[in-house]
Amino acid sequence: MKLVFAGTPEVAVPALDALLASGRHEVAAVVTRPDAPAGRGRRMVASPVAERAEEAGIEVLKPVRPKDPDFLERLREIAPDCCPVVAYGALLPRVALDIPAHGWVNLHFSLLPAWRGAAPVQHAIMAGDEITGASTFLIEEGLDSGPVYGTVTEEIRLTDTSGDLLTRLAFAGSGLLAATMDGIEDGTLKAVPQPAEGVSLAPKVSVEDAHVDWRAPALRVDRVVRGCTPAPGAWTTFRGERLKIVQARPVPERTELTPGLLSAGKNDVHVGTGSYAVELLWVQPQGKKPMRAADWARGVRIAAGETLGN
Repeated sequence: MKLVFAGTPEVAVPALDALLASGRHEVAAVVTRPDAPAGRGRRMVASPVAERAEEAGIEVLKPVRPKDPDFLERLREIAPDCCPVVAYGALLPRVALDIPAHGWVNLHFSLLPAWRGAAPVQHAIMAGDEITGASTFLIEEGLDSGPVYGTVTEEIRLTDTSGDLLTRLAFAGSGLLAATMDGIEDGTLKAVPQPAEGVSLAPKVSVEDAHVDWRAPALRVDRVVRGCTPAPGAWTTFRGERLKIVQARPVPERTELTPGLLSAGKNDVHVGTGSYAVELLWVQPQGKKPMRAADWARGVRIAAGETLGN
């Protein structure tokens, strides 16, 4: 088939690579978000998908909005058979959805209908799910509600951050997307409507969602830290300033610390929760780079009775 691939961040690149490597389909163009300011200099930078497409010599389309007439006209000229999508980042209007003969097929990082929305991996970790996966489905105008072509499953490990899990799903899902394109082309794959039961929503995780509540049980604190790493980053406050919690681990044997109470040893830092303690492994003070929690504690000279979240 002739394909137009839509995607923007680094997590979409493995799927584009898989389609380029398959040799079965022609990736005629790529659709991605416009260049955006990045870094301290705030210079305009192309998306990872745009950079990969340019390396491969593929036409790159960067509409400000997918309903822009010039973009729609160019899409009609290309006349794709199907448009595979991975984390494109913009809503597609009906007029765009109707252009390819086989529609737009999205690779979504959950086992639909669970975790429809922008942040399925973060929500799966924060909810304590043991299994997640990726799904390919036909895009409709509803939120991730279209019929499903296929799925792959992935175990959520006890130490997984959302970054770790998303990386694994990006590679596992790339094979699923390529196989879905093959099945659509040869007619062996039919999309199956999602069940009405089991729907859960995964909206974008806000900075406030990443605020650690030390009154919560240790397992909940651990899930928030892992689910919000690397973005938006779990955080608390110390002496009135924000402190990011980059890495932590539950310590069931320490039950004497009250919520938020700090205990700093020579090489470790523990903090109390609503159940047992967690050990802080890496933190990032405001305006500084990430550092080992023990080094941070020595530098600030934690006094007896000091707490986080004060």
